Amino acid sequence: MQEQLRRTKIIATLGPATDAPGALKRLLAEGVNVVRLNLSHGSADDHRQRAAAVRAAAAELGNEVGVLADLQGPKIRIERFAAGPIQLEPNQPFTLDCRPDAPAGDATRVGVSYHDLWRDVKPADVLLLDDGLISLEVIDAADQQIRCSVLAGGRLSDRKGINRLGGGLTVAALSDKDRADIKLAAELDADFLAVSFVKTAADIEQARALLREAGGTAALVAKIERAEAIENLSEIVEVSDAVMVARGDLGVEIGDAELPGLQKKIIREALVQSRVVITATQMMQSMVESPIPTRAEVLDVANAVIDGTDAVMLSQETAAGKHPAMAVAAMRRVCLGAERQFEPTEDLSPGAHRLDRTDQAIALAAMFMAGQVGVRAIVALTESGATAQWLSRYRSTVPIYALSRNAAARRRMLLYRDVHPVEFDARGVGPTQAARDAIQHLFKLGFLAVEDRVIVTTGDHTGQHGGTNTLKLLKVGQGGVAEGLGDL
Repeated sequence: MQEQLRRTKIIATLGPATDAPGALKRLLAEGVNVVRLNLSHGSADDHRQRAAAVRAAAAELGNEVGVLADLQGPKIRIERFAAGPIQLEPNQPFTLDCRPDAPAGDATRVGVSYHDLWRDVKPADVLLLDDGLISLEVIDAADQQIRCSVLAGGRLSDRKGINRLGGGLTVAALSDKDRADIKLAAELDADFLAVSFVKTAADIEQARALLREAGGTAALVAKIERAEAIENLSEIVEVSDAVMVARGDLGVEIGDAELPGLQKKIIREALVQSRVVITATQMMQSMVESPIPTRAEVLDVANAVIDGTDAVMLSQETAAGKHPAMAVAAMRRVCLGAERQFEPTEDLSPGAHRLDRTDQAIALAAMFMAGQVGVRAIVALTESGATAQWLSRYRSTVPIYALSRNAAARRRMLLYRDVHPVEFDARGVGPTQAARDAIQHLFKLGFLAVEDRVIVTTGDHTGQHGGTNTLKLLKVGQGGVAEGLGDL
């Protein structure tokens, strides 16, 4: 029962550590709601096998799990070194070679994957390599060469990423690999598609068009990890189904000091626009090696939960860590602890929210009633999941059970904060009987008990997209039989 009451959702990245026999079942049993396929690594066959394996493990456990395909994006990287990693020292000269035929690197220079990089930089720019561990100051850029001086040195190995402090690189949002991987995501029937290094709303629109053309129906997730994305944040959120606070590259571009405030700004903007928001990157990084998180990591996860994030994500911790299931268990414990200690508040006055649709108004009314009369749960009879999404935007301690016959809708709802999807087919009966059948179904599953008061939202025509226009207050009687208390 405890797992059903966790409000915040957990995403875990699959990788070599989850390929071991039994690893996926342990991961899902600990509470993973959505798995992430990181398309930056591995072959298409690797991802096909992992998607199939996780769905088989979920079916064996009787769970539903969503699949998020995460595009690599046009991350700029150095190329390879001829004789292995090198050591850079402060004030040492070092050249980035932008020629397509650049030779393998050495202690003085290395090629880069983005051949126009030399056109995007100017003297005094700071380039950050390997997530900011190494920094170079640009001395000059001409003739496909960027001559630099090392500011902060260190060990540099093949294919490490490059960012410019402050952002501003002009590389396109979708690479040729991304276009191929969008087709792969459609083939895999992914529930979510994450677009990396988004700069504008047009980047999301382009990815959506390519996905639909390939036959995919996934929800689009905009990864906010470029400085330019912050300037266009409102427009990006508006055209996306969800946003991800991708703190790795974002922190490199804008600086660590600005990151905490920007994380809160991104979460707030997503909630204002009723979009799903995911907080990601190094949330429990120490658990790649350690069986327990640090206190700082516990506080980091808890603060994201308190700020209202829908989901928190594990990356290397589960994909390549020594303790993937333990990392999920720790994440679950921290989420539950933060939710117990924090009492959400929400302004439910009509003037505080923009209401463009009937189902939004019903959702607001349901949350207002829940706070006034005291109920055990809110039950949303939904075909597409839209009503459940609106309900989840209002912060409350009341669990939301979203009943739908549509498997794709249920998997998408796995990322909605507070929402617990349940398979249920309401076709063939009227809305009143459907509401009573739903109460009895949840009673039999153990989610409701006798004397519980429940709010039910439904529409005049059950089993159809849209149209939620009715709110009922019911009480659970003996044997799970619903007793009417009133309609709104």
